[in-house]
Parts: sequence; C-alpha cells; structure tokens
Amino acid sequence: MDPFFKQVSLIPLNDEERLRKLYKYEILDTPADKTFDNIAILAAQIFNTPSAFVSFVDHDRVFFKAKIVTTEGIEVPEEAIATLAVLSADTTVFADILLEPLLQDSPLVANKSVRFYAGTPIRTLDGHLLGTISVVDAVPRVATEKQLEMLKNLSEIIIDELELRQTTRNIVRVQTDLMNIAVHDIKNPLTAISLYAKLIEQKSNEEPVKAMAGKITTASKRILDDLNELLNLARIDNGVMMLHFEEVSPTGLIEKVVNNLQVMAEQKHQKILLQLNCASTARVDKGRILEVFENLLSNAIKYSHIDAWITICSEEVDGNLVVEFRDQGQGLNDDDMQKLFTKFARLSAVPTNKEMSNGLGLSIAKILVELHNGKIWAESQGKNLGCSFFVSLPLLQK
Repeated sequence: MDPFFKQVSLIPLNDEERLRKLYKYEILDTPADKTFDNIAILAAQIFNTPSAFVSFVDHDRVFFKAKIVTTEGIEVPEEAIATLAVLSADTTVFADILLEPLLQDSPLVANKSVRFYAGTPIRTLDGHLLGTISVVDAVPRVATEKQLEMLKNLSEIIIDELELRQTTRNIVRVQTDLMNIAVHDIKNPLTAISLYAKLIEQKSNEEPVKAMAGKITTASKRILDDLNELLNLARIDNGVMMLHFEEVSPTGLIEKVVNNLQVMAEQKHQKILLQLNCASTARVDKGRILEVFENLLSNAIKYSHIDAWITICSEEVDGNLVVEFRDQGQGLNDDDMQKLFTKFARLSAVPTNKEMSNGLGLSIAKILVELHNGKIWAESQGKNLGCSFFVSLPLLQK
C-alpha cells in the first residue's frame, strides 16, 4: 500500500504517545471555531477549491475541526476523505483520484464527486502527526509548489494556535487553582459565621437578635454563592470547563427545572404554565443546560410581580429545540437590550421581592449555550410589558 494512503485502522507504532499529545491539546469534540474555519477558508482560497478541511485523528475516528464547502451542490464524502487524512508523513497530492491505481478500491473512486486532493500533516514540534489540513475539488487540478508550501505554512499556524491555547489554559488553570484556594479559605470562616448565626437565632428569645442572626446567615450565603459564581465563570469563559454530552429529553429537563424552583415561585404566589411540544432528544451536557434553564426561570420569578404568570414553551423549529421563558414582569428597554449577556450588567428592572442578583447569570448562560452550538436571545415590547428569553439548541436527527 502506498505510504501516503492509509486506512484509519492502520495505527502507527508511536500511536500511544501521539494520542497522548493530541489529547493534551483538548481539541477533539470542541465546537466550531472561527479561527480554524478561517484557516480552512484560506486553504481553499490558495488552491481555488470549493472545499477544505482541518481534521484530527483519534485512535478510531477522524474529527473534523473545520469543514468548509463554498460551492452549493458538491457532495463531499467525509468518511472517504478521512482515509486520506490519516497520518501521512508528508504532503499528499492526487491530481486526479480516478487515475490513481492504488485508489481504485477507495470509496472516493466510487463516489466520483472528489477528483483532486491535497493535504499536509499537522505535525507537533516533536514530530507527532495529529491530523491534516486538506483541500479537495470535484475536478482534476495541478498543485503548484508555492501552493503546497503555503499549505504547510497553514499547518504550522495550526500547531502554533494549539500551543498558544494550551499555554493559555495552563495559565488559567493556575489562576483557577489560586481562586479555588481563596474560595476554600473564605468558605471555612463563612460556614462558621453562618452556623453561629443559626445557633444564635435558635437560642435567643429576643426578636431583634433573631432577625439580625437571620440577616447574617443570608449575607454569608450570598457571599459564598457569588464567589462560586465567579469561579464558575472563570472556568467556562476561558475554555477550561469540559462538557460531558449525553442524549436527554428537553421536556424532562424543563420539568426538572420547574420542580426545582417551584417553591421559589410559590413564595410569590406565582403560577408556572408549561406548553411543551418537543418529543425529540438532544445531545447536551445535562448539568450545564439545567443551569441555563434554572437561571432563566429564576430570573423570570425574581423580576415578575406577586401573583404573576410565567409561561415556558418548547417547540421544534428546523431541527432545533426552541425554549421560551415568558414573564409578565418589568420588561426591557433599548438600553437593557444593548447590555444583555454582558458580565455584571445592571438592567433597569429590579427584583420585586428584594432578591439578590450578581449580574453574572446571563453572561454564563450565553457562554454555555454557545458551547452547545446554540443561541440565546431576548425579546420585549418595552418597559412594564414583560419579556421573553429564548434558547435554541440542536436536536438529534432521527
């Protein structure tokens, strides 16, 4: 077999060390990324081809970090392209795949939608082959030396980007560890303060003293919650947090969120109406999407008046789950709409029962939704006219 054409199942002798290096970069199964998309677009422009790929090779699969198809109607057989994207030691060029004797049994020949292929390995500084940056076309082509040299340059840029991101993550992890230590050091005295306050509240027969002890307990909890929220934001905002995807029922998630916050709504005599019309499933990090939904529902409760109705709707739209959290609260003005989803944003609406808000919840929700390749947005007719927050997430296709 030609050394430049290897099946995925043919694993090199150093594959264990290669995989260790690949996993260290934490690139597999990450969402679409504008940086890698731009590199693929640039590769396609250099060769004037309609398609380009940035791929990384796991032990039993090929993960496409960037897939660019600029011409409508071209059918690119990704699985067949993957067989060419695997660990070639040097730049591989097929001017016309149909004329290559060694590729006659390849799915590419049977498909006939790809005639030209050029790819160069993504090689680490210590020589490990992680994947390929490649271009394909539906017509035969002749690649110039300059084009191939530029493709190699792009592969080096990819490695530089991976190294930069790894260094950044390491720095962030050190900062996060320091923050963890600080939170831990503060948590112990806060816990002690809270326990003493509860003890005073239980033992004292004087109402002013009991009331003051209750306020101390509430303040201690609020400080600890804010510290944990900052720590959480530091993790996800810098890409340190890893998501654990699983197939879940969106309806089940929404019902669980409502059950978790039902007591909070009942304290303000609010009613939560469910209109759930999504029978499909989604592949998400269950805990993180629960966090997003809980944030939006708790905001609806906080900013709605006593005896108000809150409506949660779900439906399937063009293969996506769309969930709406609609309230009858204070609404949003134009200035609010500009500041939504930014850190520590202070909006014109205020909690109706003196609940606390640290201004981080919506910014965290936006990051988590976008990590799932989803969207989050808000709509409002204006002040005192209520508002709706929407979350859109991809559904699993049947």
